[in-house]
Amino acid sequence: MNEPIAYLNGEFIPQSEAKLPVYDAGVVLGATVTEMIRTFAGQPYKLEEHVARLFRSMRYARFDTEMTPEAMLAAALKVIENNKTKLPPGKELGIVLFVTAGEFSIYAGSAGHGDKMIPTVCIHTFPLPLHLWAKGLKTGLHAVTPSNRHVPPQCIDPKMKYRSRLHYWLAEQEAKLVDPNAATLLLDLDGNVAEFSGGNILIVKDGAIISPPTRNILPGISRQTIIELAAELEIPFLEKDFQVYDVCNAEEAFEATTPFCLMPVTKINNIPIADGKPGPVFRKLLEAWSERVGLDIAEQIRNDAP
Repeated sequence: MNEPIAYLNGEFIPQSEAKLPVYDAGVVLGATVTEMIRTFAGQPYKLEEHVARLFRSMRYARFDTEMTPEAMLAAALKVIENNKTKLPPGKELGIVLFVTAGEFSIYAGSAGHGDKMIPTVCIHTFPLPLHLWAKGLKTGLHAVTPSNRHVPPQCIDPKMKYRSRLHYWLAEQEAKLVDPNAATLLLDLDGNVAEFSGGNILIVKDGAIISPPTRNILPGISRQTIIELAAELEIPFLEKDFQVYDVCNAEEAFEATTPFCLMPVTKINNIPIADGKPGPVFRKLLEAWSERVGLDIAEQIRNDAP
């Protein structure tokens, strides 16, 4: 089979055939938990950690699937091993795992009150568009804070990674009115910095890396890598609330997320952060991450640029 494969509800099928019915709860209600993983030189990074978090999310969301973590890992590895052979040299895979609440037997959403639902499980991949991040790696991202606010933890615990994220879409549309290439940074209801629409924010102040508290954010797998690398580099890592004021006056800022790992943030709401250039802590962290995975992450991104 020349086409990449996907896993859908117990079967490995051509990826173009992996489709959900319109009455799946993931479509009707956005009732979906998810994870995204990437490869380095064709090998998935922290796949076990992502699968473990997916199962914690499913437990919290009460998605009762009979699939075990071991079976999920095995299915993901089979999809990865097959699909990475379809990539051109130097390319990497993004791997998406998602589980929905399942199909409604009566197409009336939650008003249908049908029989017990069987969760939908899907695993698929795509080539990582590394070239998209070459400019940001060189000049840094522009963080823009829209009026839309982060969903409070009293509504949905942010430790669950889910797809019911219309608020992200609305926030991104507003941020793009300021800058078409903006990195959308959400605040909570009290004005504290929460997270980007696609990853965690970290700032550097007085030589320490500071993260918003996990009560208010998704504790990202990439963020955890930063914690590990900071310990190796003997850089203090702290968790505490901070505001836009603190980002404006930080020594550095960056975004941690699966697709590009780490990206400098050099401007917020059109205000330069420090000298407006990527800083030394960012470079140390990315170099250490590159050593960990056995390739130069920055060079790989630059080489993919058209």
